[in-house]
Amino acid sequence: MKYHVRFHAAAERDIAELLNQLAPKAGVETALRFVGGLIDYCLDFATFPERGMRHDEIAPGLRTVGWRRRATIAFEIVDDKV
Repeated sequence: MKYHVRFHAAAERDIAELLNQLAPKAGVETALRFVGGLIDYCLDFATFPERGMRHDEIAPGLRTVGWRRRATIAFEIVDDKV
């Protein structure tokens, strides 16, 4: 089954803020590469979304997974959407 990955508005704001914070310190190209890698990783949930740790004690269906030991991604799977 192929899933559809959607970014929550709060996640989009977080990604934009991350880019804005990284660019002055690491350079625009490096910041874009870093954020692009993070987005690509999230888009891979379309193929195999049931990874990471479940956190049903916080919210039913909530999962988290680490990325490059630099970020924690929180997501949920609802029907065919991640």
